[in-house]
Amino acid sequence: MFGVLEQWLLTDPLWRILLVLVACLVVATYAGRFARRLLRRDAAAADKEGSGQEGYVVSAVMGLLALLIGFTFAMAIDRYDTRRQQVLLEANAIGTTYLRTQLLDEPHRTRIGGLLIAYTDNRIVLAQELPGPRQRRLLAENDRLITDLWTATVAAFPTIEARPFSNSFVDAMNLTIDMDTARKTARRAHVPPQVLVLLFLYQIAVAATLGYVLVGRSGYPTAALVMLLFALSVTLVIDIDRATSGTVVESQEPMLWLQASMKASPPQVYDRFNETPP
Repeated sequence: MFGVLEQWLLTDPLWRILLVLVACLVVATYAGRFARRLLRRDAAAADKEGSGQEGYVVSAVMGLLALLIGFTFAMAIDRYDTRRQQVLLEANAIGTTYLRTQLLDEPHRTRIGGLLIAYTDNRIVLAQELPGPRQRRLLAENDRLITDLWTATVAAFPTIEARPFSNSFVDAMNLTIDMDTARKTARRAHVPPQVLVLLFLYQIAVAATLGYVLVGRSGYPTAALVMLLFALSVTLVIDIDRATSGTVVESQEPMLWLQASMKASPPQVYDRFNETPP
């Protein structure tokens, strides 16, 4: 059940999720209003009581709802911030590996450098691709390039094994490969669906409470406005929690800068100060 709900929250358009939530809140509000009319026949007595104890009830449930949304929002922001930081970390890791690759002999230098550029191109496209068949093809290409990178490293290692920088080059390549797993994990880390279910149910309960407590012509527009604001807040949490299909996604600028830098600096650029170019 929760798996289906999580898939719906991650793939369905945000406007549809907002519409469903607002519809549930409207129904709950009218249910609360109906319950008040059913249980309290005396309207004058209801109005007097509405200004007393029920005010404390409204403050309590609204405060708890705001607290739940705040905690959920913090969880989504934390995951978004992790994804954003890992873009920079991966760009630095690939850039460092590309620079250390220039210390290798040919043909290893050109081979690994070309693979790193192709890997970066694929990573940029993959980071912006929506879930679907094309994303799966890009993931398969990503895994193939990782295998090729390590295979090329294995082939180049005997030529640099005796050199002091051999370990640092292998460490840089390892970090580049490790960042792939780190970013995949971060993109699959979402706010637990159980938390969102609890938030939805509590918001519906609050809407029913407002429909029961608020009376008069000014009461229901006020309740509608408050619940719409809370519904928009929950939708924003879902938006931030989405890695690619939302409107709030991490910037890929560090990877784009790296891509431009590597393509502007082919291996031949690093030979211009050599007295005897290889």
